[in-house]
Amino acid sequence: MNKHVLLSLVLPLALIGGGCAKKPPVPIEVKVVVVSMFEIGKDSGDTAGEFQLWYERQKLSQKFPFAHHHDLFFNPETGVLGMVTGMGTANSATAVMALGLDPRFDLSHAYWLVAGIAGFDPADASLGSAAWAEYLVDADLAHEIDAREMPADWPTGYFARGSKGPYMKPHPQSEGEVFHLNGALTEWAYQLTKDVPLADSEALQKRRALYVGYPNAQKPPFVLKGDNLAGMTYWHGKLLNDWANGWTKYWTDDKGEFVSSAMEDTGSFQSLTYLSPTGKVDMNRVMVLRTASNYTMQSPGITAAESLLGEHGEEGYSGLTASVEAAYQVGSKVVDEIVTHWDVYKDKVPAGQ
Repeated sequence: MNKHVLLSLVLPLALIGGGCAKKPPVPIEVKVVVVSMFEIGKDSGDTAGEFQLWYERQKLSQKFPFAHHHDLFFNPETGVLGMVTGMGTANSATAVMALGLDPRFDLSHAYWLVAGIAGFDPADASLGSAAWAEYLVDADLAHEIDAREMPADWPTGYFARGSKGPYMKPHPQSEGEVFHLNGALTEWAYQLTKDVPLADSEALQKRRALYVGYPNAQKPPFVLKGDNLAGMTYWHGKLLNDWANGWTKYWTDDKGEFVSSAMEDTGSFQSLTYLSPTGKVDMNRVMVLRTASNYTMQSPGITAAESLLGEHGEEGYSGLTASVEAAYQVGSKVVDEIVTHWDVYKDKVPAGQ
């Protein structure tokens, strides 16, 4: 036999038999992934964005470099992993997909908690409140005709792809326009946290007092169930708020209630739906918690432009501090419950009554 052929047969066997081939490291079991979307400055010690309180209070001390917006941080004692996706559906979808495919982690039993701030409909809740979503509706996938050119009898120029006008029923089959989370898990999270006291302040009281005629907007902060509309465009104003309510009801067959407006959640969940059939993640273990940093429309007596630009002025979001705190206070109760009773929740997803 040719000596080169013999070497080609013997050398691989020698390497295997000699133990030279290294086994890949055992993936790290993750119990909960906390998904935040942005941080304002540093991860600790300055004005807190969505990630900072989780980083500090959950002691996420172990850093894992991550080829995306922000590195990952982990508590090896509790199994809690924190990530920052970046803002918008493009960032959130790619970040979640990258994590789901990351061989360093075993996410097969992990619970995913999206915990972020949002604009809230004043018809439903007040600044600093926290809402658990069961439905995620996408605000971007649609046809649009400018309102100045749409037919006179149309209520809006925005309508579903595959339809011939606004709100035509039945709506087309969803291709990313709407996602239904595990309703039993959402109810469980709500029941567990509905009585969590949320911080109030003089600044919040002053702001919500402006919303005359909106009794829920004038209440102290509270925990509720309410659905999320995700879109890359930061919209604001009464007319668009009315559209958001109609669009949410349309895609959820009147089962959903628009409460929070943000940018990322349909992107995050879309990636999880692709990953779930592979067994790398379980999309039935996803919870979405949004907290009110601002209202989605103006208070009586001012214009939508004045309201929006006021929130982006020197003072910033009037409910930022309260909403960041609420996201942690409410969300951490769920995280701590799962971690403390991992022997139960690893194999059995909790369900509300």
